[in-house]
Amino acid sequence: MLSPLYGQLSPLRVPTKVREVADTDALAYIAAVQAADGQDLEDSVKFAYEDFILGCKSDGIWGSLKAACILAGARTLPGILVPLVGTAPTNNNFVSADYNRKTGLKGNTTTKYINAQRAINADPQNSHHYGVYVTEAPTLTTTRGFIGNAPGTGVNNYMQGFSNNPNFQAYNRHPVASVSNQGLTLGYKGTSRSASNAWSVRSGGATTNFSTASVTPNSSAFGVFARGTTTFADARMSFYSIGEHLNLTLLDTRVSNLMTALAAAIP
Repeated sequence: MLSPLYGQLSPLRVPTKVREVADTDALAYIAAVQAADGQDLEDSVKFAYEDFILGCKSDGIWGSLKAACILAGARTLPGILVPLVGTAPTNNNFVSADYNRKTGLKGNTTTKYINAQRAINADPQNSHHYGVYVTEAPTLTTTRGFIGNAPGTGVNNYMQGFSNNPNFQAYNRHPVASVSNQGLTLGYKGTSRSASNAWSVRSGGATTNFSTASVTPNSSAFGVFARGTTTFADARMSFYSIGEHLNLTLLDTRVSNLMTALAAAIP
């Protein structure tokens, strides 16, 4: 005969599996950021990083990122300068007070910029993208450079907020595109060239296609928060990438989701 207590026993409970970062690229990036920070990241920040990397891989755009930094999430300024991919950039005059973990790094109009340590001609002439994620608009009393090379150094390859209107201008292997009233909008701004006579510009959640021909690029360097080492922007930005052609809409979605996840993860 069964004991009266038998029917009162609680069923066995299977422990809930705790998520762990598994992607090798994410693990390497997180380890490097934590080493630069001198302390661990919150699990939710780690997962946001991994979800971004896995999403880019799923979309087929991860391999097109050749130089990139997530300028948010890390605990310190050295942490955000750890490259997601590519060579480590060089900080010029940014200090810890310029950094906000949720919204990124803020430039000024005179001295602060990042040398991305990638030449304009490091990617194929007709397969090339670059872009930034803006969280605070620049002042446009004059032209402000978001990313690219310095004017007068050969083939133009930069994006800027233009003081007239205010428009947003992008150059990809020299031809210029001007997108009306986008100089002060937030979010992802980028350009990508897929062929000698096909390239596009994305800003404000919309992509515009152009058919102007490319010109052979030179070896001048990419600046971030500036065009090379001039025309500085006092915008606040939380991401940049440079590399080969990719789908700008897909990257926009992935970066936007990353920034939303980081904002929710960070106290």
